[in-house]
Amino acid sequence: MFKPHVTLACVVQAEGKFLLVEEMINGKLTLNQPAGHLEANETLLAAARRELLEETGIDAQPEFFLGLHQWQAPDSTSFLRFAFVLDLPAIVDTAPQDSDISGCCWLGAEEIFASDQLRSPLVAESIRLYQQAARYPLSLLGNFNLPQ
Repeated sequence: MFKPHVTLACVVQAEGKFLLVEEMINGKLTLNQPAGHLEANETLLAAARRELLEETGIDAQPEFFLGLHQWQAPDSTSFLRFAFVLDLPAIVDTAPQDSDISGCCWLGAEEIFASDQLRSPLVAESIRLYQQAARYPLSLLGNFNLPQ
């Protein structure tokens, strides 16, 4: 039975730079947006906020829905990745709480596009989508309150 992994990511921008997290994957340092998997009984927005806090120490609500990407990794794992936007007025310090995250960095779009350390092509694709000014209201995703 086909069961894609549902993930979410936050494109965080401040002062023309984008926040990426550094993590070791298969012994290689990779860069990614703050991102992770949707957990049981969790809304997409709650998961995005949780992952942002865990991976960067930033406790903030994404402001917009950026888009949905479908991707198949080289190992044939399928993903549905929901991307959100958070524009901050200034670059802030980060404090990752997740032990899998070795640090965070703020990079310009061209630095991201030129990097050979991106965890997946979706990292750059999300920045391209952001640059196209794609922004959708969070209400597009429906009711964020799950039944108790």
